[in-house]
Amino acid sequence: MARLLIVHHTVSPATQEMFDAVVEGARTDDIEGVEVHTRAALAAGPADLLAADAVLLGTPANIGYMSGALKDFFDRTYYQAQNDTRGLPYALFVHGGNDTSGAVRAVESIAKGMGWERHRPPVTVTGAPDAEAREACWELGAVTALAALEHPGS
Repeated sequence: MARLLIVHHTVSPATQEMFDAVVEGARTDDIEGVEVHTRAALAAGPADLLAADAVLLGTPANIGYMSGALKDFFDRTYYQAQNDTRGLPYALFVHGGNDTSGAVRAVESIAKGMGWERHRPPVTVTGAPDAEAREACWELGAVTALAALEHPGS
């Protein structure tokens, strides 16, 4: 069975709302053969990442950067998983008060260093997530679950 790992830091209500929609999309009944594992960024580790066939990352944009918790996840997994996760499909959702570009740039830079392949453009939301944003997050979860099925490691 394929495995989708969702690593998130969802301390704000808006980021939590986006996360909930992502998980709902990933666990839709229309997709079979994918186990969805959600891990808080501070709890996720190398074993979680090495077992994944795709990864979906979620973070708020904090002071123009990804959350410290997501950065910590990368710090703890980078060298242990870098060679074994090359080509891993990944996707990203980011919430910010007024700008998400710094957080997106930082995550994409690290993912590139890991050799991961961006599966979809990031879903970014500033302000309160509306119905369109929640739908985009739902779709991101669903298509990334499908990417886990298509990944050669599954």
